[in-house]
Amino acid sequence: MHTVTNPTSWLSRSIGLIEADYLRSADTHLIPLPLPEFAQHGIDFYLKDESTHPTGSLKHRLARSLFLYALCNGWVHEGSTIVEASSGSTAVSEAYFARLLGLPFIAVMTRSTSPEKIAQIAFYGGQCHLVDNATEVYAQAQALAQQTGGHYMDQFTYAERATDWRGNNNIAQSMFSQMARERHPIPRWVVVGAGTGGTSATVGRYIRYQQYATQVCVPDPTGSVFGAYHRTGDASITGEGSRIEGIGRPRVEASFIRTLVDRMLEVPNVDSVAAMRALSHMLGRKVGPSTGTNFIGMLTLAQEMLQAGEQGSILSLLCDAGERYLPNYHCAEWVTSNLGECTAAEQRVARSIAADPTQ
Repeated sequence: MHTVTNPTSWLSRSIGLIEADYLRSADTHLIPLPLPEFAQHGIDFYLKDESTHPTGSLKHRLARSLFLYALCNGWVHEGSTIVEASSGSTAVSEAYFARLLGLPFIAVMTRSTSPEKIAQIAFYGGQCHLVDNATEVYAQAQALAQQTGGHYMDQFTYAERATDWRGNNNIAQSMFSQMARERHPIPRWVVVGAGTGGTSATVGRYIRYQQYATQVCVPDPTGSVFGAYHRTGDASITGEGSRIEGIGRPRVEASFIRTLVDRMLEVPNVDSVAAMRALSHMLGRKVGPSTGTNFIGMLTLAQEMLQAGEQGSILSLLCDAGERYLPNYHCAEWVTSNLGECTAAEQRVARSIAADPTQ
């Protein structure tokens, strides 16, 4: 076992390093997304751009919270090996914070994880332990933590409880503050995908705490079990898992709180990719596939609002940059081989963006 000579001093320095890193970081931008056919009917779209964090994704917030939670609970000590089960973005962010504290880091992920994410983990000094199936990551991560005498971060259990949902500049507080001077400052909907479920839990709790009329929608990719769990409440449901990297799971995760989600939408994989491509074109820069899933959710809700004669704003997340997915989701040949032909989906998305009621 590693001998700690002055654990209080190391803990204090570690928390100080993470807090200093936070103070050096600016908040992420809220981007208005002009869709004229909806705007003229009083429906506005916004994306909070989480790709601008130091590690390039929404998961930077989660990793910071998980490290502080583990440190303050006494689970991580000087020299501890940090282990995480992750499809990539959380592992990238945790590798960053592990390096900041001088701790070894191991990410357990499927072999299908994008090479760019694996390279980023290595850049921050982390190691990758690859498995064949998403269902294997949990046990492998626990085993590696035991073998190394380290700590399994377990984002899927602790994501919803590591973040202060009442305020403290969490993502929900940030979004609502940035909306203050918009045409519809209190969103009709907030649309967030679920990987751990931590973001939907934070947003849902904050909305209730502030007594807003906003509702939470989780667009869920084909193969994920969250939608079925939301309908039935059966936490024992398992499935094949998602093909959209970063969201959807093959089992119900502890951090996904179904009572905080007002609406679930199942999104076909080709629709996520088609929306990813359309949104990338609209923004002039590439976004990732989970952002495409979010965009499908926004468009679906906007169509419903339009048909019901409702006005309001719809707010979602730009989860990460598309450059991480150049060899797969942004490669037409890879998409056709692994997810299917997208032509019909692209036509559906185009009609939806044009507010075509026949879509």
